[in-house]
Amino acid sequence: MIRTVIIPAWIVFSTFICALAAIALSFWKKGGDLSHLAGRFWAKSVLLVSRAKVTVRGLHHIDPCATYIYMANHQSMFDILALLGYLPVQFRWLAKKELFQIPVFGQAMARVGYISIDRSNRKAAHNSIQQAAQKIAQGVSVVIFPEGTRSADGQIKSFEAGGFHLAIRSGRPIVPVVICGTHHIMPKGSLRIRPGRILVSIHPPVDTASCNSKTKKVLRDTVRSIMKQDLEKIRASQAFNPEV
Repeated sequence: MIRTVIIPAWIVFSTFICALAAIALSFWKKGGDLSHLAGRFWAKSVLLVSRAKVTVRGLHHIDPCATYIYMANHQSMFDILALLGYLPVQFRWLAKKELFQIPVFGQAMARVGYISIDRSNRKAAHNSIQQAAQKIAQGVSVVIFPEGTRSADGQIKSFEAGGFHLAIRSGRPIVPVVICGTHHIMPKGSLRIRPGRILVSIHPPVDTASCNSKTKKVLRDTVRSIMKQDLEKIRASQAFNPEV
């Protein structure tokens, strides 16, 4: 009973405070990096109050100074918290265009370096991907959920093509990231938050420099296969139990 009151109250309070901090920090020269750190603090605080313990493996596969397109499976809203709190690199999210139109908040998102995606029509979506690819090519790492939405049953669904267009056009490697445990903590469609363990498994980068539109499907299938097999191994292993 106490948890059902404390957790939502903390989420609302911490979100308000950290959002104000992130907006204020966005005015600094390197405001994007500082705002990201504010977001990391927020994510870790929510995970702590929710009694969600995060373990990260495979960090040795990535160079913190390199630019990547991180692709992660999506089971729960806690995926965002786990990545923001425990992926120890600077990255930006792709966000729909409508969010950038919110007064103050939208301008702060643009200053921080979030990348706008316009899905209103085919031409607008194409132009958005072109612009996003240019930003990534210039050295901005991003996180993408290639399934496009949360999986209701925790299994990895089919991948959308947009993220792979970005990877090919920017020429940046894709880093597959597998998240396990968040579906237990807060599955899609539920407001209940249960304590549990989260494992974030980072794989070696998949090169995209030699890929093109003709090999895009092969690239997509390769990344999905890596993630699907790893998730199955994690769940089959007795070494990881999502329940505390």
